[in-house]
Amino acid sequence: MTNIIRKIAILFTTFFSITFLTSNSFAADATVEMLNKQGKESMVFSKKIVRINVGEKVFWKATTKGHNVEFIKGGVPEGVEKFKSKFNKDVEFKFDIPGIYAYWCTPHKSMGMIGFVVVGENKSNLDAIKSIRFSGKSKKIAPDLINSL
Repeated sequence: MTNIIRKIAILFTTFFSITFLTSNSFAADATVEMLNKQGKESMVFSKKIVRINVGEKVFWKATTKGHNVEFIKGGVPEGVEKFKSKFNKDVEFKFDIPGIYAYWCTPHKSMGMIGFVVVGENKSNLDAIKSIRFSGKSKKIAPDLINSL
């Protein structure tokens, strides 16, 4: 009898895992911290590249003060409105349009505080992303990040 119960439990667990845990109905929202320091880097987002599905959200947590999130002009898919958060405030954005979104922390963009969100694995605006004019340290790190998109 215990052998039958064990098999039923295994079947139920397998069915549950396949049916619900691999379903797109559970959003895989992402969290990115805005930090003054992470490891040897300063003025940085905790994740430089985030990959999500259409309809999911990214939550930027104002872990340390002095930061915000701003979509870079020309660095978002067509039809996306301007987005710029307030300083020192947590903010989230729901991504309904597939493509690549480039963003930075406004006061620290030249210090390398940039990031990218790839929505739906759609890279149709990659050429626009490649033409963004970064400055300072961002100019040095952007090409490697863009190549890894």
